[in-house]
Amino acid sequence: MTSATEWNNRYLSIINSPSPCEILSSHAYLLPTTGKSLDIASGLGANALFLAQHGLDSHAWDYSDVALAKLQLIAQQQQLTVHTALRDVVSHPPETETFDVILVAHFLERAITEDLIHALKPNGLLFYQTFTRCCVTDTGPKNPTYRLAENELLQLFNSLQIIFYREEGQLGDVHQGFRDKAQLIARRVK
Repeated sequence: MTSATEWNNRYLSIINSPSPCEILSSHAYLLPTTGKSLDIASGLGANALFLAQHGLDSHAWDYSDVALAKLQLIAQQQQLTVHTALRDVVSHPPETETFDVILVAHFLERAITEDLIHALKPNGLLFYQTFTRCCVTDTGPKNPTYRLAENELLQLFNSLQIIFYREEGQLGDVHQGFRDKAQLIARRVK
């Protein structure tokens, strides 16, 4: 596992704010018009900012105080409110029935799967996008522990109602499509 110091060093060198992840930006029409959202392992918070722009009470948790400080600065410049917390989500996962939307991008910690499910309020939505082991480029983590097996994201969240799922692997023309990652949108119905 990468240490907080290593993450801080990575974020110190990043100048530009990244764009929100594709699963969120392509499916923004599914977002509720009000409610509380959480961007887990938010990094520089592009997704948290996007959720705030869409009217949600946006929260961003990360392991890096450097990333969170940069996020706060960007939010202030954009006149947005994003509540940040320096938090190790593995040892301190979100509380039960707290969020209407949870977004996880490029982060995989299987131990908190049930915590994420229970942290959703009834009818809450989970947007998830992360790297798969079946890939066509070398982007993403080198350690397969931090990459999804085939259809694993579906299995991890099978107690939720699946709204959208995408995982293209190495099928067909690998120079087209959405490769190297899986995407999921799911809803807690009870």
